[in-house]
Amino acid sequence: MREQLIEKIKEAGVVGAGGAGFPTHIKVAANAQSVVVNGAECEPLLRVDQQLMDVKADKMVRGLVAVMKATGASEGIIALKSKYKSAIASLEKEIAGKPIRINILGDFYPAGDEHLTVYESTGRLVPQGGIPLKVDCVVNNVETLINIADALEGKPVTDTYLTITGQVPQPITLRLPIGTSVLEALKIAGQTNLAGMKVIEGGPMMGKIIDDLNQPITKTTKGLIVLSINHPLIRKRTLPFETIAKQAQISCIQCRFCTDLCPRYLLGHGIEPHKIMRTIKHRQGQEETLKMALACSECGVCEQYACIMGLSPRAVNSRIKQELAKLGIRPETPPADQTANPMQVHRKVPVKRLVSRLGLKSYDVSAPLSEEEYPVNQVEIKLRQHAGAPSQAIVQIGQQVQKGDLIAVTPDKALGANIHASISGVIKEITDSIIISSTEGSDK
Repeated sequence: MREQLIEKIKEAGVVGAGGAGFPTHIKVAANAQSVVVNGAECEPLLRVDQQLMDVKADKMVRGLVAVMKATGASEGIIALKSKYKSAIASLEKEIAGKPIRINILGDFYPAGDEHLTVYESTGRLVPQGGIPLKVDCVVNNVETLINIADALEGKPVTDTYLTITGQVPQPITLRLPIGTSVLEALKIAGQTNLAGMKVIEGGPMMGKIIDDLNQPITKTTKGLIVLSINHPLIRKRTLPFETIAKQAQISCIQCRFCTDLCPRYLLGHGIEPHKIMRTIKHRQGQEETLKMALACSECGVCEQYACIMGLSPRAVNSRIKQELAKLGIRPETPPADQTANPMQVHRKVPVKRLVSRLGLKSYDVSAPLSEEEYPVNQVEIKLRQHAGAPSQAIVQIGQQVQKGDLIAVTPDKALGANIHASISGVIKEITDSIIISSTEGSDK
């Protein structure tokens, strides 16, 4: 039974829908005491999970029960915010009589960080540099569990849910075929004039600015946020690193607010961003301090909320991590005496205040979920949209495929995920992506 569950999840190409896209069949093949559902959706403006937990509560719970069976877990925990009242009501009906409980979180950022989610839900501290499995937990995203429920019915992953918001006429949360271009997705939200605009894929805190709007959405795309190039968030994100480093050298006053509010520091991780900022000026003999950057989750609290000088410790940490990776330097063994800071409970960043600091208050609006089928004539499906090796195409140019057909598989003995056609049509091109044009579109 367990092997069949895992095989169906593998065949369907299910990956973590809300993060790095780790192949789910690998994650659920482990043994765990608890399965935690990460329903916090802590990034401002995004509205996917909170709505899916409401309208697809039954399917999500079916996916959760399946993962509990696969991992041998004795309990399921759904971690979500108290403000998701409609979702809570829907979930309470579905979990009645099951070994599943709801864990209510406050409206703080980054409640969705899996280290924080596990700690808030179970009281267990995931070791620095470790994964939740180290403390007998498996963490899954809401949409991932819905995809698992579909997989058990033989339905592969062909679509993804995402919120399109910001400076758009019609903020919306919708389901689109994987491989739809960002430009096409934005048109559905009514945004056709992108002159003087930038688009963030993901949330405003950890998302990335998109340079090419023709790039496709993937299994892990959860949001597109449109902002003016003059918005403070965009201006800060587009600063050259040389400017960021110079600002740090000149302006850092070692106030340590970045450290005192760092979510990972507060969970006992060996990171103190204010000390890392000091190394920008004085690197000699600071090797151990530089290694602290490896514990950074890049959540952005330091640069978007904590720093009173408007500096970017996150960007500094990110650059140092890249440099250390090139040198083959890996994180140290986690401290044996890792304990949460007593002030952790008092230093959570309120999302409303964060939204105000980010200058996003006018965009913090509803983005209603639509289940409408949006016609897409062409998709570009990346062969690498998950952790691990790129998938290998098993189709040929000119071949006709139907939505749901298997078009790429994981290489032998490699970490990866299957990929399926997200629309029906003809294979037009195979490179590091597979381009499919719909039959209707190709006849025009």
